[in-house]
Amino acid sequence: MLLYAANIYFWRHYKINYAFIFGFKQGTELSYREVFLLSNGLAMLVLAALLMHLHMNSRAEVYGTRIEYLPLGLIMALLVITFCPFNIIYRSSRLFLIRCVFRCICAPLYKVTLPDFFLADQMTSQVEAIRSLEYYICYYTWIKSSHGHNMCESHNIYNIFYFILAIIPYWFRFFQCVRRLCEEKDQAQALNGLRYFLTILALVIKTAYGLRKGSTLEVLVILSSLITTFFNTYWDIVVDWGLLRRKSKNKFLRDKLILHHKSVYFIAMVLDVLLRFAWLQLVLKFNVHSLQGSTVSSIFACLEVIRRGMWNFFRLENEHLNNVGKYRAFKSVPLPFAYHEDDEHKEE
Repeated sequence: MLLYAANIYFWRHYKINYAFIFGFKQGTELSYREVFLLSNGLAMLVLAALLMHLHMNSRAEVYGTRIEYLPLGLIMALLVITFCPFNIIYRSSRLFLIRCVFRCICAPLYKVTLPDFFLADQMTSQVEAIRSLEYYICYYTWIKSSHGHNMCESHNIYNIFYFILAIIPYWFRFFQCVRRLCEEKDQAQALNGLRYFLTILALVIKTAYGLRKGSTLEVLVILSSLITTFFNTYWDIVVDWGLLRRKSKNKFLRDKLILHHKSVYFIAMVLDVLLRFAWLQLVLKFNVHSLQGSTVSSIFACLEVIRRGMWNFFRLENEHLNNVGKYRAFKSVPLPFAYHEDDEHKEE
């Protein structure tokens, strides 16, 4: 959410009409200040729970097992805020988000709009967060009822859903590509769908390798991850961002650019490649003694969120300039501010 607030700020600064492109109802779209306020409010809620946990943990003999319900309370608070029916906390934006999530879940049944595709792509960068929800359910049901601590990963049902939850966001995008292929007869959607299907295969192999180490799985992880990483990186830079055009008047970029400093585009391309190859840490087994447990995977999950935030800006810039996704019947986009010729003549 912090990155989305930053994106909104730069979109507005460079006159990219994100509200029109996303199809927000005029006058109801959130500004970067409002998104920043909401995200920081949620961060303060988490910080308060953390401080409360530290206080209660120092007096564990008094509070007992009640300490363990603080994370559950945070999830419940987030759900209450999201589905609150009253006209508070940006109700129209929450309803818009819920509708988009519903359309993503029912991907093949609805015509794909840009907000649907955009949200589904955000979900593909939140695999670790989605898996954490599974652990919440496991912890507060199986573990609490059996007074165990390591029962989740040893349970077959947990491992099965560990696979399924990881690929769900990619299935959303795959079905969206299939829907657009059937409706628009655009062969590019077939390639895009193939990209997500290969990513699903690579993710399944990588998940299996994480659960059960083995030399055969290690080779398969390297091969599948290399193929999907090169494919996805190419698609990010060449298709989604529209860069690396050999015949462009801006060498190795594209004809139309919004940013004045061309070096920013090259830096973004390098960062995208580096962050796309973050999966190597699973195979090369970086041995960092100060980082234990799921810390390493959490760090790389955060790096993926950062990469997605960077991707968002350049993807919408390309959509604004070139209608690359073909979601609109026309390429022109109105400027995000009013302009009246009569007022200009009066000033003269």
